Amino acid sequence: MFDFFTRKGKSKSVAKDRLKLVLIHDRANCSTEVLELMRADIIRTISKYMEIDEEALEFKVGTTKSDTSENLVPALFANIPIKSVKRQEVL
Repeated sequence: MFDFFTRKGKSKSVAKDRLKLVLIHDRANCSTEVLELMRADIIRTISKYMEIDEEALEFKVGTTKSDTSENLVPALFANIPIKSVKRQEVL
């Protein structure tokens, strides 16, 4: 019975994330599918070394000043909360 309410909240969160991806797509002129693949790759790569809070993870596309000119260029900003760093064996 309580799962019913949890799923509704989760659906809302998924819908919100998808809307964010659509907005990012518009700003970066990049398809939503490519952005979702990039997001998954970033999460997978960072997760090899750290335990992260995927629920609080934020990806945003904005603009920043170019290093080579005064023009604004699209930029990916990520806020990735780290729960802990995984111990790596030294080879």
